[in-house]
Amino acid sequence: MEKLLVFNVEKCTGCRTCEMVCSLSKEGICNPVSSRRRVVQFSVVGVAVPMSCQQCEEPACEKVCGTGAIKRDARTGATVIDQSMCIGCKMCMIACPFGAISIEPVNKKMIKCDLCEGDPECVKFCPSGALEYVTADAYGLRKKAESVEKISKLMGAIFQQA
Repeated sequence: MEKLLVFNVEKCTGCRTCEMVCSLSKEGICNPVSSRRRVVQFSVVGVAVPMSCQQCEEPACEKVCGTGAIKRDARTGATVIDQSMCIGCKMCMIACPFGAISIEPVNKKMIKCDLCEGDPECVKFCPSGALEYVTADAYGLRKKAESVEKISKLMGAIFQQA
């Protein structure tokens, strides 16, 4: 069953714990530059947005990879980079519409979220619960329920004014 790494921007505090946990679990150091995800701060509006690979259905990064280092993991559904095949050319980074691929500063190879083999560390340690790893079906149902609630509130407001 397909699972998604989703975030709730309203819950994110911008603490960047997800970046630290990611870099520690992947590289053995607490350094946001080595993280497979980024927290983008929009200070003007006071919003922090955790960004990572969207695991696209037809990934542009995979299409432009000249060495074939980027493949879909059949078990997790994640698009992963085989470090032994990556030459660090940055073509995948350029092709990614979300800016989710970066270069690891030590080995100079490309890195991106691989969903931690189906058990994302960032989700486990997010103190505000802004990150979740849920089935696509559960997420779809939750979004529908939220939409119904918003429509219901809107309709209530309309009828109160009538």
